Formats: sequence, C-alpha cells, structure tokens
Amino acid sequence: MIPPSSASFLRRRGAFVLALALALASALLSACSPVKVLNGLVPTDTYRFQGGIAYGEAPRQLLDVYRPLPSVQPAPGARPLVVFFYGGTWTNGDRASYRFVGEALAARGAVVVVPDYGLSPAFTYPAFVRDSALATKWALDNAARLGADPKRVYVMGHSSGGYNAAMVALDGRWLGELGASPKQLAGWIGLAGPYDFLPIGDPQAQVAFNWPDTPRDSQPLAHVTSGSPRALLMAASKDELVYPDRNTGQMAAALRAAGVPVEVRLFDDLSHVTLIGAFARPIQWLGGPVLPPVMDFLGLASVLSHKGAR
Repeated sequence: MIPPSSASFLRRRGAFVLALALALASALLSACSPVKVLNGLVPTDTYRFQGGIAYGEAPRQLLDVYRPLPSVQPAPGARPLVVFFYGGTWTNGDRASYRFVGEALAARGAVVVVPDYGLSPAFTYPAFVRDSALATKWALDNAARLGADPKRVYVMGHSSGGYNAAMVALDGRWLGELGASPKQLAGWIGLAGPYDFLPIGDPQAQVAFNWPDTPRDSQPLAHVTSGSPRALLMAASKDELVYPDRNTGQMAAALRAAGVPVEVRLFDDLSHVTLIGAFARPIQWLGGPVLPPVMDFLGLASVLSHKGAR
C-alpha cells in the first residue's frame, strides 16, 4: 500500500506530467513561437552560441550553432558534431524553439547545428530534404572550424525531422548532389521518425508530399543498404502519431538485415511529444532518460542512468 504522503506526491507528479505534456504538445505542434515552456527552463551559460548563420541563399536557409564551453570534454578537435532537424509535419517549426536540445548536447561535449529548412505549403518534397542535405554539407565543411572532428558528424531528427535525417543518411542522392556522401557521416539518430508512411493520410503531410503523386522512393525505408551509416532509433512505445512498430521497428529490421549496426530504445512512459521534451535539463526525469543512449552513441560520457528505457 502506498502511504498517503507518497500517494499525494504521485498524484501531483502525475498532474504535472500531464499538464506539461499538454503544454509541450501545444507548443511543439503549433505554428506559433518558440517553445518558451522548455527554453525558459534551461541554462544559458552552459554553451557558446552563434545564431542566424546562412548555409544557403534562401531566407529559411539559416542555422544556429551551439558549442561546448572550452572546459568541457572532449577537447576541441575530438568533439562530435550533431545536425538536429526539428519536427512539425514539414509545415511548422523554427530553429529557435529547440535551444533546449542544443543546450542538452552542447553542455555534454557535442557541437550542435540546428538549421531551419523550407516548410510546406511553400516548399514540398524534396525541397526540405535538399535543405537538410545542404545544412549537413555545411556542417561537414565547417566541423573542424567549429572545434569538432569532421569524421564524427551525425544527423539527428525528431518526428518529421527524423525523416529528414534518415533521408540524408540513407538516400545518397541528396548529399551526392553537393559533392558529398552519407559515407562521411558517423551515424544517424531517429527520434520517432516516419520512415514508411504511404499511403499518406495526414492532410498536412499530403500537401508536403504532393499526395497522391508521391514517389515511392520518397520513403527512407527504400534506401537502406549495407553501406548505410549506423543508427540509433528511439521512440515512445505507445506513440499514436508515428506508429513505432511500422516505422522504428521496420527500419531497425531493415538495417539489421543489411548488416548495419542499429540500436533501438523504446520508452513506455513517454509520448511522441515528450520524447523530445525530455531532452530539457529540468525535466529529464519526465518518463525516461533519453540522453544516455544518445551520449553513448556519440561516444560521450553521460552521468545519467539508462533506467526507464528498454
């Protein structure tokens, strides 16, 4: 039996988690403003910031860079670089909203690049994939200047941003157009990404992919080869927006069948939205520690426990 005081705490904690999840859902999935709910909670003195850097000529081809403080290990030159693509059904989102992700990784030793990219309906497939590849090429070209190891560049994304990361990592057309290759990537990280979603039912995604004239090769699952970069795939086990069995599960199976190293982490107590929200330092207890697997994949030490993931 749970003591009354403990039961009261659990009820308060549960109410807070529910309220926070609703706030995150509203902020992350709407077209408005930065995610003040999270960004207002994270430190501003744990990283160095450079914002509004152009990686192309279009108005949305801008990126922000988060760099570790000089005292943070590993030393400059040995640090991994992560290009993070946010979600929003290829329709919503902006780089400023994801300072909490940049802070979480930069404070632990990674250089982080967060680009904007063309959004639907003004831009449709493959425009946002081309933007993602162009931002990744910029990161590959500038890794050493930013204090990172050019051989330790990763792409990472949440939700539709996970799709962008997967396409850059798996479909060699996009980096190939720029004189680069997915073979230059040390790996990719997908957080609740959609990797096989035809036929398209979501109205916003239909517009973004010109449904029903969506090419079959727009699906990341179609591009897995034995030469694909290694992967870390994470998802909420009860995700009702991007089904983990069809997407994370099928992608993991395809990578394994091709002989590509892949690690899968499913979280029972996180949702599609709180999976990314749990990167924010003050609420990393939310439903499962998402940072430790990411830090391990990047080759960085983490003080957090793996308890809560499976």
